[in-house]
Amino acid sequence: MNFKLNDSLGFILNKVNTKLKNELFQQLKEYDFTPEQWAVLNCLWEQEGITPKELADMTFKDKPNTNRILEKLQIKELIFRTPHPVDKRAYQLFLTDRGLALREELIPKVQKLLVKVTTGLEEEKVTELKNMLNQIYYNIK
Repeated sequence: MNFKLNDSLGFILNKVNTKLKNELFQQLKEYDFTPEQWAVLNCLWEQEGITPKELADMTFKDKPNTNRILEKLQIKELIFRTPHPVDKRAYQLFLTDRGLALREELIPKVQKLLVKVTTGLEEEKVTELKNMLNQIYYNIK
């Protein structure tokens, strides 16, 4: 039976993910952010008031890892927590003014990176690729 690692979909996806994550890390370095912290901020820019559990689900991280990321963002004074109005065991996450302001700086940097990495691909092909990758994800689920 023949199997070439370099021709394996999983290997190619991992290789691209690693490279893209490293590029994102370089873009965020001057802000002292990791790609994981970027993902959390991005989720909060879209929807504040969510719980750490909801955030963990949205970012595909486990709760301990999510809590570590949240602690770092809180130390950087980018987020704050308030008690949940219904579930007394939980709390909600909100952005500080500083956390909100970073959106205007960071999103253009990331958009520029995405333009760079999709150079040579038509917009329809990029959309098709995202749809196919999401389909693969749902097939695995």
